[in-house]
Amino acid sequence: MAPTGTPEPTTPAISPALNATDRDRLLHGTHHAPHSVLGAHPVPGGVAFRAFRPFARGVTVVAGELRAELHDDGDGFFSGLVPLQGVPEYRLSVAYDGAVQEVEDAYRFLPALGDLDLHLIGEGRHEELWQALGARTMTHQGVAGTRFTVWAPDAQGVRLAGTFNFWDGTGAPLRSLGATGVWELFMPGIGEGELYKFEITRPDGSKTLRADPMARRTEVPPSTSSIVTASHYTWGDEEWLAQRPQVPAHKAPFSVYELHLASWRPGLTYRQLAEQLPAYIKDLGFTHVELMPVAEHPFGGSWGYQVTGFYAPTARLGTPDDFKFLVDSLHQAGIGVLMDWVPAHFPRDDWALAEFDGRPLYEHEDPLRAAHPDWGTLEFDFGRREVRNFLVANAVYWCEEFHIDGLRVDAVASMLYLDYSREPDQWTPNEHGGRENLDAVAFLQEMNATVYRRVPGVVTIAEESTAWDGVTRATHHIGPGGFGGLGFGLKWNMGWMHDSLDYMSHEPVHRKFHHHEMTFSMVYAYSENYVLPISHDEVVHGKRSLVSKMPGDWWQQRANHRAYLAFMWAHPGKQLLFMGQEFAQGAEWSETRGPDWWLLDPAYGAEADHRGVRNLVRDLNTVYRHTPALWQLDTDPAGFQWITGDSAEDNVLAFLRYDADGSPLLAVSNFSPVVRHDYRLGAPDDIPAWHETLNTDTAHYGGGDITNPAPIKPEPQPWHGRPASIRVTLPPLATVWLRPS
Repeated sequence: MAPTGTPEPTTPAISPALNATDRDRLLHGTHHAPHSVLGAHPVPGGVAFRAFRPFARGVTVVAGELRAELHDDGDGFFSGLVPLQGVPEYRLSVAYDGAVQEVEDAYRFLPALGDLDLHLIGEGRHEELWQALGARTMTHQGVAGTRFTVWAPDAQGVRLAGTFNFWDGTGAPLRSLGATGVWELFMPGIGEGELYKFEITRPDGSKTLRADPMARRTEVPPSTSSIVTASHYTWGDEEWLAQRPQVPAHKAPFSVYELHLASWRPGLTYRQLAEQLPAYIKDLGFTHVELMPVAEHPFGGSWGYQVTGFYAPTARLGTPDDFKFLVDSLHQAGIGVLMDWVPAHFPRDDWALAEFDGRPLYEHEDPLRAAHPDWGTLEFDFGRREVRNFLVANAVYWCEEFHIDGLRVDAVASMLYLDYSREPDQWTPNEHGGRENLDAVAFLQEMNATVYRRVPGVVTIAEESTAWDGVTRATHHIGPGGFGGLGFGLKWNMGWMHDSLDYMSHEPVHRKFHHHEMTFSMVYAYSENYVLPISHDEVVHGKRSLVSKMPGDWWQQRANHRAYLAFMWAHPGKQLLFMGQEFAQGAEWSETRGPDWWLLDPAYGAEADHRGVRNLVRDLNTVYRHTPALWQLDTDPAGFQWITGDSAEDNVLAFLRYDADGSPLLAVSNFSPVVRHDYRLGAPDDIPAWHETLNTDTAHYGGGDITNPAPIKPEPQPWHGRPASIRVTLPPLATVWLRPS
């Protein structure tokens, strides 16, 4: 229909209506290029306007003084030929029953994703992938709105559904941007807070409604929609970030308090946690916290280890900016923030990543390679460059956008081995006939190299339970197995953990038969850069809490607990302790209730027992941070010497730790329940006297207060292969630290 006041066209007009094929593809959600047929397009005779507005009663083109009502072609399609010389700036006036809306036409806009972004995505090298994919608010061609992009290479079509179109994506198809598999739509007028999902037409023609894999905010579970968001947070941790790169983690004090945010103080939000957690951690003297997975997960009972929203902090505790506030608060209190990161697998929820576009996409196409045998989840296809990009960029994202200081990578062993938890007929060897997952090795190397290059001062930590060679070796250093190192900064020492806990669980009378379990770790202590972890995994599912693993009565259990912690803090390697163990909680951890804080209530009869253990942890961290011998040479054999590692009959262990200047600390543990008076130990002959700097048996910690109050001077009697010796009183079930006077 010609608009009022315009000249009649002088060239033969063509019908502006869509042909049957395009109509059918748009109606069924299988159109790859909706912008090529919808919107405004120059044609012989003027400009053809086409709109696809299901449920509309009428559509009118508005351009300045021009108003041109489009013809109703049925099924929500409207078209008209307007005799104009070129495409004007225009809007659409859309009439519904009882309402008229004047809106921008989403199909008049050029792609809002650049060629460089598409090139990097196609190469699998977009290190800021979250800037290109997902929902991003912006001003495009002078109009405010949100760009929606998603990678779905096997989809026949993708449509956008959300609160803004009453969850009917019929009229909001995305366009395919070439061979990259990326689909894009700029939606004018859509801003923060809108809920959305992608409606994907699978290769077989069926439909699936999916949350955005790149969503940076989600609904609170069990709801599953993605939310358009933008950050408005202003950071205040510049001082922290400036000093962070000065000393690498393996040469710095590094004692970690591991916690589950949702249950540390159940019911608290990120911002409420920020009022309590930094003060608590600072008081106890830990250098870092490690947060069990923060990324969004549908099932709280997974503790965050089955992730569906890899780019979104869980909405259970607040918004992404609220989480930034918590991290910022910890940094301003001088506390580093580590985060558990789970790139090994993902759950099978049919609204998330599994067969995202109708075929295996994020998971391996081989069902045997895809199915994780232990957890009922799916393993990522580390050989697919776009999947690898999704994960590498995710690691960078948490470090750059949320100022995370380190990533503890979960379940690394399950990634490295093709036969992990699989029977012989359930896996296929690699191209060299081996069991190593070469794709996973390459991914981990790329992730570590990228994170360390981009984010100064961060550390990556592997939870790796096997003897894989070179977990913390540089990626370009080839080991004896022919592989470069994986490039991690630190590795959890699972062997030390299992051995030492097994030793401690035995009655003292039997410990002499297990003495090697406390010394064997020094055989391999410098093969990697280690963390000594007493983590959540060791205090759940029938494993009992740390103090409950200990033998004896309540007094002996606590004494063992204290002696073990001091042994751990003195042993080469960094320390990690799970929440509740710092005050000897007797019950296992449960995510439904968190730590038993009532044990520290002064009204509770045994409160002093628990507070004493917490006092010890505070003092362990204080002495540790101020004693470079306990951390400076953690990865250098020059920082450790045995005094006696073979006193099995006595249940005694004694060793020296040295700092870079040669200043020592002498740690002595007596894991027997008897006092050992005048116990002789070999000692350096160049130390005039030693004084007791920490004793786990002091009354302040709940012990029997058997101490060495006076300076201890060496005697010229050789002992333990040394030219001099000292005589000390060793309290029962206790560890003593001595420093030069």
